[in-house]
Amino acid sequence: MTQATSGLTATLGYPRIGKHRELKKALEAFWQGQFDEASLYQTAQAIELQNWQVQLAAGIDRIGVGDFSLYDGVLDWSLRLGIVPERFQHLTGLARYFAMARGQTGIPALEMTKWFDTNYHYLVPEITMPLQPADFSDFLATVQRAQAVLGERAVPIVLGPLTLVRLSRWTGDLVSLLTEFHNRYVSLLTALKRLNVVEVQIHEPALVLGDAHQYQSFYQSTYQTLAQVGLPIQLVTYFDDLGSAYPWVVELPVAGISLDFTRGRNLELVQTYGFPSNKQLGVGIVDARNVWKIRPDEVLATLKTLQAITPHLRVQPSASLQFVPYDVRLETKLPEPLYHVLSFAEQKLREVRQLAQALQGVAEVAAELETLRQQWQAFYAFSPVNPAVQARLQNLQPSDFSRPLPYEQRKLQQPVLPPLPTTTIGSFPQTPEVRQLRVKLKRGEITKAEYEAAIDAEIAKCIRYQEEIGLDVLVHGEFERTDMVEFFAQQLAGFAFTEHGWVQSYGSRCVRPPIIYGDIARTQPMTVREFRVAQSLTSKPVKGMLTGPVTMLNWSFPRTDISRKEQAFQIALALRDEVADLEAAGARMIQIDEPALREGLPLKPERWEEYLTWAVDAFRLAAGVARPETQIHTHMCYSEFGDIIAHIQRLDADVLSIENSRSNNQTLMQIVEGGYTHQVGNGVYDVHSPAVPATEQMVQLLQAGLAHLPAEQIWVNPDCGLKTRRWEEVIPALKNMVAAAQQLRAQVHGASH
Repeated sequence: MTQATSGLTATLGYPRIGKHRELKKALEAFWQGQFDEASLYQTAQAIELQNWQVQLAAGIDRIGVGDFSLYDGVLDWSLRLGIVPERFQHLTGLARYFAMARGQTGIPALEMTKWFDTNYHYLVPEITMPLQPADFSDFLATVQRAQAVLGERAVPIVLGPLTLVRLSRWTGDLVSLLTEFHNRYVSLLTALKRLNVVEVQIHEPALVLGDAHQYQSFYQSTYQTLAQVGLPIQLVTYFDDLGSAYPWVVELPVAGISLDFTRGRNLELVQTYGFPSNKQLGVGIVDARNVWKIRPDEVLATLKTLQAITPHLRVQPSASLQFVPYDVRLETKLPEPLYHVLSFAEQKLREVRQLAQALQGVAEVAAELETLRQQWQAFYAFSPVNPAVQARLQNLQPSDFSRPLPYEQRKLQQPVLPPLPTTTIGSFPQTPEVRQLRVKLKRGEITKAEYEAAIDAEIAKCIRYQEEIGLDVLVHGEFERTDMVEFFAQQLAGFAFTEHGWVQSYGSRCVRPPIIYGDIARTQPMTVREFRVAQSLTSKPVKGMLTGPVTMLNWSFPRTDISRKEQAFQIALALRDEVADLEAAGARMIQIDEPALREGLPLKPERWEEYLTWAVDAFRLAAGVARPETQIHTHMCYSEFGDIIAHIQRLDADVLSIENSRSNNQTLMQIVEGGYTHQVGNGVYDVHSPAVPATEQMVQLLQAGLAHLPAEQIWVNPDCGLKTRRWEEVIPALKNMVAAAQQLRAQVHGASH
């Protein structure tokens, strides 16, 4: 086994959207024909270069490179390894790449789902044998560009073969598949060795999953094969601890192993089992998934404990820094005590360096860490505590978590609709004109009254379009909302929000997660005005639209010194008051979206029950105030539900809408096989593709539902909100969706007579 290389600090990946979202803008310009291929690559490489230079200037010893992507890193590795489904093989270059990511007319895109327990979405590889030829030329060219800037500090980041397989859809013999992968990875590592890289990071986050032990022999044979190339391998894991896999993972023939010490119990495992003296331990001690600065006494205690066990430590973030924004120095409007305890990607590089220097005994660092201690004390003195919120939490009763009547009784009191009722998930296209309205209001170029009048005009247009299309249940379109979480955070006490705190969700989709810094409370109604406007324009029911407490929590940067359960319950109480106000305003249907419910599920099954208990309770607390005649909807997307159906049932929502268009009915079948008894909205329109689905395509998806569920249990809807689509796509797609529902409605009606 090749010995670990020197280097006290390292990174495992970096944000890739650009400090000012340059990649998003370039991608969307390319898709609209305003940018050519050369301009797109030029923008991408400029972002990549800036990322390297920032890490170099921060003094990082081993800088991870090759993690940049135009859309998704898993998609990149699929193409490099020759994993190209047959429906895309007639395409080449970026046409193939973006067809796999976004689809084309008549060619469905790859399925998209969450990357472990994060809000990043990856594209699911579809592995069928034989594979197409491998091609690592783009990756090798990137490494060479990085070496020209970084020298030996450049360390290639490679997605590990076992993690790739675990995250894929595949059929056949695993041994044969891995044998083919071994050959391709050996070829890649051999090429990297010729480039004289000092080491390679191979990322295997699947090692932290609860079933890693089932793949032990495959990991052992894979890394025995890869080690024979003679290139030092840093085996990288993150998001949780290794659990029962720890004893055999640390014995794999690699030069170093990186562990996440911000989540799980890796410290306990190292203390219990020790760590090999001939390997380097990558200590993921700076939290790559939250925006708080380190608490110096805690992290230094951990580092010193580890240093006493093994001297070969490398300080690094816990994972790729792609999950946090670029630079907190861009934020000029945050309260000073909060600002001083926030750390974005650039600041986390400094923290990594500080901790490494502290381990070396560099005297200047002691003063910096003392300043940080004082900043934390100032924050705790500033952080708002709301006595009324605390009193409500302490006085909660079991009845607060339940609807007044069971589902079978209350559904008889709820609105009567045609079979296979049609609706949408909530948002409609956010045109440049709509976005400009918010900019003008922020700059003071228009008054609030003028802004609201313009928003009301958009609502009126949206209602008119929905009535013309023939939808049964309407929405107001959410034109006043920047983002489904940020919009509410801006109106709730206890949340702070940024101006430039963007992170990538998928492709060109970026979000600004709010920051929870104190007790959360609603100060006034948040959605009632727009609901009233919309409902006044139609006799059809309009849904009130809310984002659920667990999604609000999981898509924010929460406090780490207050339990997630308490923070979720605080948000739930605020939403509970909004539900009551929407009812008072005449809402007969209220949607409380929880797309991130499963995202927050711990990666170890033994921890599921605790999380799901309080997560479901938070939803029930928000919805429990609703009268029986009020129909509560919820929406979930891009997650697998089969193993948590009992908990989804316990949400007790009257209607659950799901993503189903990319999963080839697998999501629906999980619902069916789980025995779900409430109504289900079958997501038949893939809103993440510019392609307009044909009526027949949606009829087929709905027929699959009707083959397993009674018609009275099925709703018809897109698989997610329509915010990112254009009206020219949305209107024909929804017309086709309504036509599909009406076609099957006629069949259902005929069959019942």
